[in-house]
Amino acid sequence: MNGILTWADLNKFEVKDLDRVHGINNSYANLRLFGHSENDVLVTLYRDRHSWCPYCQKIWLWLEFKRIPYRVKKINMFCYGQKESWFLEKVRSGKLPAIEFKGQVITESDDIIAFLENKFGALGSFITSSHLIKIRELEREIFRSWCNWLCRESFNFIDNSFRKKRFKESISKLDEILSRSKSGYIDPSATNTGDIEPGVGDIIFIPYMERMNASLIYFKGFNLRSNYRHIDNWLTLFEGTSAYRGTQGDFHTHSHDLPPQMGGCYKECNEQQITFSKLIDTGEGLGNYELNKNYDSKYFAKIALKRVIKHKDNLLKVNPYNKESFEESLRSALTHMITGEVLIPKKISGISLKYLKNRISVPRDMPIISARLLRQSLNKIESLSDINEIDKIPFRHRYDQDPINFISS
Repeated sequence: MNGILTWADLNKFEVKDLDRVHGINNSYANLRLFGHSENDVLVTLYRDRHSWCPYCQKIWLWLEFKRIPYRVKKINMFCYGQKESWFLEKVRSGKLPAIEFKGQVITESDDIIAFLENKFGALGSFITSSHLIKIRELEREIFRSWCNWLCRESFNFIDNSFRKKRFKESISKLDEILSRSKSGYIDPSATNTGDIEPGVGDIIFIPYMERMNASLIYFKGFNLRSNYRHIDNWLTLFEGTSAYRGTQGDFHTHSHDLPPQMGGCYKECNEQQITFSKLIDTGEGLGNYELNKNYDSKYFAKIALKRVIKHKDNLLKVNPYNKESFEESLRSALTHMITGEVLIPKKISGISLKYLKNRISVPRDMPIISARLLRQSLNKIESLSDINEIDKIPFRHRYDQDPINFISS
């Protein structure tokens, strides 16, 4: 016996199950009530199944911070799966997000928010408020400058430097706005208990700011948080809320889900880019640059374990490499994550562990810290293999993430 824990042993490391309906925000819920009864639910949110879509995240966050009871129906994005035929009958374009309210279907994220504000009131300001016009224009300016730098190939140093300069000019305007904010938010919203939370002016920014933070550090070696302290503080304020953390993706997920969504992302090879991207790809992660919050490692390790055990059979079935040795290698990695012990399998399937490590998706599968701890342990056991095989993550599509094998789980 090599001491690697059996599935029965691993099952003993219990953690209290999440209340998906009444508890903190989470990606697994199909219903959110906020103290209401199910009969009170008037809104159905149609969002993408993998939690990759930034515009879906915007509506998801608005509903959570506003505490509006809603149902969730999850739909495939074209970049990883076939769009559900029943949804195409409802929304011919297949566009996400969409909401349904008393039989009426609304698309386009800003139109959805305006509709919801008309029914339930504002979150901070109304999205059409005159004082948010310039804020919304700035959000689009920052988005365009980010796309021009990230998604267009630069053929010389001058070209790249110009695009970087334009982005820095745009993002500095947001940092300046935040520097003047007493609350740290763009558009603070007061709750019924007097707490200050982000308003709609913040909600329209955060999905792409989250993706900029991840993509620029991975593809360009540009550290957004260390360069702009007021933006760093704003992100930290968001990360202090469970409503946001339930929607938050990690650097690994965004670095590999963005290219097929954006039509490509281009690397700027420099020392920092090489260092940062390696830390992300190996699963080590980038600490507070990714999530600036204290946490209990043992608790989040148990959550990761619980999620793997739940989907164990499918994980073993869909992995295309060395199926016969993957099972023990996986238990070895889980043993390491839970106990800290490095126990070597009879035959290490490093490539199988790498395949799994590369397809953990946050928040779809588990929280950021759980994913980090799991990837670190998968990487630890994988590194013991004498054979260094390559598992390539697709760049133009993510059909490797087709949810068809997991939908019923």
